[in-house]
Amino acid sequence: MINQGADLDRAFHALADPSRRLIVERLARGPASVSELARPLTMSLPAVMQHLQVLEACSLVASEKAGRVRTCRIEPEMLRRVEQWVARQRTTWERRLDRLGDYLAEDQQEGIQR
Repeated sequence: MINQGADLDRAFHALADPSRRLIVERLARGPASVSELARPLTMSLPAVMQHLQVLEACSLVASEKAGRVRTCRIEPEMLRRVEQWVARQRTTWERRLDRLGDYLAEDQQEGIQR
């Protein structure tokens, strides 16, 4: 379980950067070469490669080299794990807010009856 937490920590760290989120969003549409991923970003190709290394280190992205072209693709398993964690948190907070809403409605109803 501790290792899973560390994996999620690395994934959230990677996704905290807007450039890396753009890369993940682009790869969600399908595989792309590093140069394709770099095109819309205002940074050098080596900087894009560093971002990709971070994404690969946390298993959000995988890449393969064929000749001189490195093609990247999304790794859905880690995204699924991030999504599941967020969904659990959302469910917890929705329950808490529902209970708070019920409490406030009861309190308001009691105030009206007094």
